[in-house]
Amino acid sequence: MITKIDKNKARLKRHLRVRKKINGTAERPRLSVFRSSKHIYAQLIDDEKGITLASASTLDKELRDKIGNGGSVEAARQVGELIARRAKEKGVAKVVFDRGGYLYHGRIQALADAAREGGLEF
Repeated sequence: MITKIDKNKARLKRHLRVRKKINGTAERPRLSVFRSSKHIYAQLIDDEKGITLASASTLDKELRDKIGNGGSVEAARQVGELIARRAKEKGVAKVVFDRGGYLYHGRIQALADAAREGGLEF
């Protein structure tokens, strides 16, 4: 039987493997995604300086009232649109996508597609 801890350990191993290859800069920050069962979070990170340029999640005031369940594909789509809008405000057009060890499917894919539609290139 696979436990929740084993699944998370495997995800963290995948995440570290991906993180060896990608790195965010000021010109092209890393769009990092984390998902829990109830919410989804996205951050634009400049790894050289170690700072977060922008973030969005289902817990943001703008989205909290509109979204009933933060763990849905529609909620992820709205977070993707919001992070793209905030990136544009900061003058960021190109990013490196970090799926956080999750499969590129479902909520992760919905967030990425919405961010692309919002004007981010990756």
